[in-house]
Amino acid sequence: MPKTSIDDTKLPAFTFVLFGGTGDLAMRKILPALYAAHREGMLAAEGRIVGVAQLRLDGHAYLRWCDEHVRPHLPEPLLDDATWRSFRERLAYVWLDASQPEAFVALRETLGTMHGRPIFYLATGPSLFVPICRALASVALVENSRVVLEKPLGHDLESSNAINDAVGEIFAEDQIYRIDHYLGKEAVQNLLALRFGNSLFEPLWRREWVENIQITVAEELGVEGRGNFYDQTGALRDMVQNHLLQLLSIIAMEPPQSMDADAVRDEKLRVLRALKPLADDGIRQNVVRGQYHSGAIRDTFVSAYQAEPGVSAGSTTETFVALKVEVENWRWAGVPFFLRTGKRLAGRLAEIVINFKPVPHSALGAKALRPGSNRLTIRLQPNESIRLSALAKQPGIGMTLQGVHLDLAFDQFFTQGRMEAYQRLLLDVIAGRLALFVRRDEQEAAWRWVAPIIDDWTTRDGEPKPYTSGTWGPAAASALLARNNACWQEEEN
Repeated sequence: MPKTSIDDTKLPAFTFVLFGGTGDLAMRKILPALYAAHREGMLAAEGRIVGVAQLRLDGHAYLRWCDEHVRPHLPEPLLDDATWRSFRERLAYVWLDASQPEAFVALRETLGTMHGRPIFYLATGPSLFVPICRALASVALVENSRVVLEKPLGHDLESSNAINDAVGEIFAEDQIYRIDHYLGKEAVQNLLALRFGNSLFEPLWRREWVENIQITVAEELGVEGRGNFYDQTGALRDMVQNHLLQLLSIIAMEPPQSMDADAVRDEKLRVLRALKPLADDGIRQNVVRGQYHSGAIRDTFVSAYQAEPGVSAGSTTETFVALKVEVENWRWAGVPFFLRTGKRLAGRLAEIVINFKPVPHSALGAKALRPGSNRLTIRLQPNESIRLSALAKQPGIGMTLQGVHLDLAFDQFFTQGRMEAYQRLLLDVIAGRLALFVRRDEQEAAWRWVAPIIDDWTTRDGEPKPYTSGTWGPAAASALLARNNACWQEEEN
């Protein structure tokens, strides 16, 4: 199998310390990503991985745990016994209670026998971020290290700032990697390449030529046993504040001076600060919140959100959000950005749709004047791809227009293996590349923008609009676009 390439062919030695080392995220995403990098020969031979958790396991028991919980999440073509055995040789385990600082002495002793820069990955709840960082400082493990913070980083602007303030007293900003796995997706990287590596689209990437932009992140799954967590979070905090606003900022940003981390993040920050604030009537007119009721997903009955384990009776937590967002700057003034995300929707889908304006006058009939005739669709999942839709003459007598498209399906065009998002991001942490991670001021700007929506929902009576599982959300989400003479892509005739 051809090896996946990365800018730096040789990554430095490292000691990857995984807090939450027996948890779901570690088993499903982080360790499989490190295994894939190991299999492709991308990790330094001296690199070690130390799982840290409260389960009372020794090193051998942890290996058996990984056999049972990591191997099932490895794609079958990537799994072979010899490679798995060699990967297991990188693994170690330290049992400790992260809330007890004195327990970190054992961790320090373990790391003292290993080589390379320490990387502390906090795959835990955010309530443990500060205690872990302070405990690391208490045993002198901070210098020359890096720390990776998983989302959600706080519950609102105030709690996010509190965490960032506390962690920032211990680690310098260039040691902190706030991870958003959507930024590691190949299609997001190709969005940057498409915009800033080609002259074709730049003249059209502005208000004079763009009718609207739609960003959709849809899931078929429900809360999947995470009712206790999700009921305290909801779709706005879980998806909009981070994933969707990050995607919007990449779409709308100005060309950076270089691909240096701060050059890219400076331009994203300018977009986040240019978002038109929403308040009071603006929230009610431009934001839709919904909650799924029972229905069918792929012909299988699924329960309503309020019947999910761990969800409180009468919960008003949203499982769906749709918004109209505007960027108040010279390039995008007046162009609506429509964002939506939800659980138990009609399909699993993450895509960006740029709808260009129709021609101002058509000698070829009304079809050339219909919105959506010219569009660019960037599919993030499943099956990452880019599609350019246009109009062409249909064969036969007369001038009848027919929609056609040009496709770039990455898995068909490129023969080398593709990196999954977590693999790319973890390799960037090891290499010290910050461009795909969220800087503190970006995160604060995003929280500041969503804060009025959170406050409005907290103080105003009202329940989320219901929608049947297996549909595309509440009817109000379609009405939101209809008021702006638009529709979601799947609703077009």
